[in-house]
Amino acid sequence: MSNQQINRMRYAEADDGVAPPPRLLLGLAIALLGLFAIGIIAALLVMILRPAPSQLLEIGIIAVPVIVIGTLLASVLFRRWLPRRFTVILVALWLIAAIVGGTAFIVVFRNNLAPGQRETVKNYLPFMEIFAPPLPPADTSLPTPMPESQSGISAEDLLSDPLGSGLSTPLPPTELPQVIAPTTPSQEPTQAATVMPTATPVVTATLPPTQAAIAPTQANTFAVSANLPPVRPSAHRLYGITAVKQGWNNCGPANITMALSYYGWKQDQEVAVSYLKPDREDKNVNPWELVDFVRSQSGVLALTRIGGDMELLKQIISNGFPVVIETGYLYEGSDWLGHYQTVVGYDDALRVFYIYDSYLGAGENGSGIPESYEDFDRYWQNFNRTFVVLYRAEEEITIRTLLGDRADVTRAAEIALQTAQEEARANPQNAFAWFNLGSSFAALGEYEKAASAFDKARQLGTLPWRITLYQFGPFESYYNVGRYDDIVFLVDSNFNNGGQYVEEIWYWQGKVLAARGETAQAASSFRQALQRHPGFAAAAEALKSLPAT
Repeated sequence: MSNQQINRMRYAEADDGVAPPPRLLLGLAIALLGLFAIGIIAALLVMILRPAPSQLLEIGIIAVPVIVIGTLLASVLFRRWLPRRFTVILVALWLIAAIVGGTAFIVVFRNNLAPGQRETVKNYLPFMEIFAPPLPPADTSLPTPMPESQSGISAEDLLSDPLGSGLSTPLPPTELPQVIAPTTPSQEPTQAATVMPTATPVVTATLPPTQAAIAPTQANTFAVSANLPPVRPSAHRLYGITAVKQGWNNCGPANITMALSYYGWKQDQEVAVSYLKPDREDKNVNPWELVDFVRSQSGVLALTRIGGDMELLKQIISNGFPVVIETGYLYEGSDWLGHYQTVVGYDDALRVFYIYDSYLGAGENGSGIPESYEDFDRYWQNFNRTFVVLYRAEEEITIRTLLGDRADVTRAAEIALQTAQEEARANPQNAFAWFNLGSSFAALGEYEKAASAFDKARQLGTLPWRITLYQFGPFESYYNVGRYDDIVFLVDSNFNNGGQYVEEIWYWQGKVLAARGETAQAASSFRQALQRHPGFAAAAEALKSLPAT
């Protein structure tokens, strides 16, 4: 018997009468099995690495076209072993998946993704911008106050108000932080700033109210001197600062990382992000949070003040200290935004400051982006000329001598108030001047006057709608004078425009609800604030103080 006959007999014995599966079905089964295996591997990687949602989205945007192109190439390379029309069918299936999946993705992109996640998508797929939910028009301003609730104090009377009079809540004095000089001070900056942050840092910011947040650990009095140059140079540049390109909405962490690099800090901005923004969608990092991060995590000291001026910045920079400012800005293609910048130099002859901007870059050859004194101060005014300065422990006397009167936090607020008065008198239509007047009165505890100034600023109708996503003086002032409807009005306006990602908005909503006896709703708002920022001490304390329901 021949071998051929033997093989036929074997096949006949093995034949169970069931026809073999179609090659097309077999090919599809293999393809699905491959995709299933890829899914299992991806799920295991997610469980092990635990990427943030935006990182996972980024991986998905890259992985989908790789898988599609890979399967199409494989169908071509292995066409001899696949059904004749397999590639055509596969292309048709991917087209159907693209139409159905693309439509679903557009719906999710518009309605379900957080702002930062939408930015991740637009980085890879710029055309998705046309599907993004609309923002308020660029000329939209902060809502004006309700006429029936406005303060009875004349706003014009505030322009001649004596400084520091009529404090409704006197500010408690704060003590000079104890500074322990190192036993072997080093001249190398890297020795003072390489303290590693803890793996799970605890955020200790206690905010708001304003008077507790301005400088909870900083001196209120100072009466020593230091040996300073008798005359500052007409130009000066700080070297040794590493430029950092920010992630989405990360100007605070990026700029504080830049400033710390001057002292040898080697960590990237993700360290600051994990501490300052437990919720990556958080739209705002406050100056005192930056100070808290520096003091608790870096081995360097920092303080923040309002009411700075350009001459003070020049004095600080020329004495070798990095400064971060909080400022307003209008980037091309965008409306008004709050922003942080690191000031690295100045030149009186050219009348410019040199800026490291975490969004725009570090300028030509890393020399800093030049910004005219006029533009610099105009935008800095938007945040009451707030600044953060970093220094070593052994430089405490020097930095506070440079600050002069502003070493005292109350005096710094009075200086800011006086500046705002002068600017509002010079231009009564300057809404930022009136807003700064309100912020300064709030910092001094004069809430009736602050509320009147905020009313005036809002009545002018030119304040950008985002301003109360960054500055919370109106909430604090209206709360302390019992104008709860105004707070609800501003809270609702913010929630319609991204305020749900700002823990302070939830906090002030909770404060109003608690004041009105709506305990369960207040507790929910405080929990939302803590979900956004688990270290938000003011919200935790407010939640704890609620009566049992």
